[in-house]
Amino acid sequence: MNMNKLLLSGVVFQGIGISLFAQVDKPNIVVIMADQQRADLCGREGFPMEITPFVDELAQENVWFNKAYTVMPASSPARCSLFTGRFPNATHVRTNHNIPDVYFGKDMLDVLKENDYKTAVIGKNHSYLSSKDVDFWAGNYSHWGKDRPVTDDENAISTFLKDALGQYIKPSPIPCEEQQPTKIVDEALKWISAQKDNPFFVWVSFPEPHNPYQVCEPYYSMFSPDKIPAPKTSRKDLPLKGEKYQILASLEDASCPNLKEDLPRIRGNYMGMIRLIDDQIKRLVENLKKQGMFDKTIFIILSDHGDYCGEYGLIRKGAGLSESLIRIPMVWAGYKIKKQPKAMDAFISIADVFPTLCSAIADSIPLGVQGRSLWPMLTGDKYPKDEFSSIVVQEGFGGEDFHKDDSLTFEQEGSLARNKIAGFDELNTWTQSGVSRMVRMENWKLIMDINGKGELYNLKEDPFELNNLFGDKKYANEQSNLLVKLVSWELRLQDPLPLPRNRYHFKQNAYNYHFSK
Repeated sequence: MNMNKLLLSGVVFQGIGISLFAQVDKPNIVVIMADQQRADLCGREGFPMEITPFVDELAQENVWFNKAYTVMPASSPARCSLFTGRFPNATHVRTNHNIPDVYFGKDMLDVLKENDYKTAVIGKNHSYLSSKDVDFWAGNYSHWGKDRPVTDDENAISTFLKDALGQYIKPSPIPCEEQQPTKIVDEALKWISAQKDNPFFVWVSFPEPHNPYQVCEPYYSMFSPDKIPAPKTSRKDLPLKGEKYQILASLEDASCPNLKEDLPRIRGNYMGMIRLIDDQIKRLVENLKKQGMFDKTIFIILSDHGDYCGEYGLIRKGAGLSESLIRIPMVWAGYKIKKQPKAMDAFISIADVFPTLCSAIADSIPLGVQGRSLWPMLTGDKYPKDEFSSIVVQEGFGGEDFHKDDSLTFEQEGSLARNKIAGFDELNTWTQSGVSRMVRMENWKLIMDINGKGELYNLKEDPFELNNLFGDKKYANEQSNLLVKLVSWELRLQDPLPLPRNRYHFKQNAYNYHFSK
């Protein structure tokens, strides 16, 4: 009997053990995450420069998604969802400042430990994890060097990155061998080489290409402003994007007086850092191939969220739910992954990673997990297409929206560091206030906010989301269908935890699917 077909129709009941999951050899798991890497800057999506040649090749020999989304375009909410399989409204981590409030039942590391995995975190953390949660901890890398630098080189790097603060428009004095992606892969390879009997899990987490935008040669010259394509949008488009985008632009201008002139070089640095990361991913994966470990290891390559990278004349992230911020790269390779001829036609989420790994190691998905298992589609088995016909993204910490005419100033709020170039926090009271939700389906995208203001875009015709069709009678059917889909997602993502204490039986599909077709 086909185990996947059996599981596809299976359900899980609270308090009843699952006998469907027989013990199997456990694959190693390597999760490779970049910070703030947008999805479209890669050859497999048509970018005209060799920015991710290795990951492009790996993707085309395995499985990749061009409709993968974060749960929220902010680091901590996304990372907490990665490890819990829960959306921000359920984890309670809706900002980078709410990590201690995280709420879940059982997370990825709990399941892996129960399956005798050795575990490691190497690189940037910015989640609720700590050294006590894993067997090996090197999660002390940040955007400003190591949290507690020890050696002279580490201290020098930390000092430089802190002084650079937001961007460094000359070639970085940090050589390639000392750049953080290189050092992180060094540590990962060293730890992996020491693993013998148990299967292992390692989170290889790069702090880049997040600001400070700095990159060394030869990557600096590879993506010089005269070589890279110009953005298709600019500050002239901001009136079409709304007040929060305009407030963010004012904050950036207050902190970066030469932003317009520096923007092409900043974009080049961002792209150069992506290429450096690609080279380091190649070093990591090729090393495991030489050890005969590729087919025994699941590799997941993704980002937590994106970056404007000059879109609308902006940098970093903050305002709104544009595709540049919420769509993420995602590639699965290695153990049991069946090569697909092109990108998978499925809307998926970063929250789907944990439940997928549960299926991959033949364990059940814990109660309270909201993501869905991708394992059937990754291994070439049947799966319900309707299950992956749409996806949602959340934004906002609640309360009323703050507006540009409120009396609160950037300095009072703490989002602007005076006399420091690029010393601003784009995730602030203005950009993060209120509540917004996005739903994607087919070529369409709908965004609704707490005040009933809507945005409707046809991304095939309008990829940069400049022509808001919300309220246009010509598209009433599309708008209505998306509103129904958004409401159904909101109901689906109501947190079931804590479960009822008495009598009721909680029903859950073995893959967390709601659809059967």
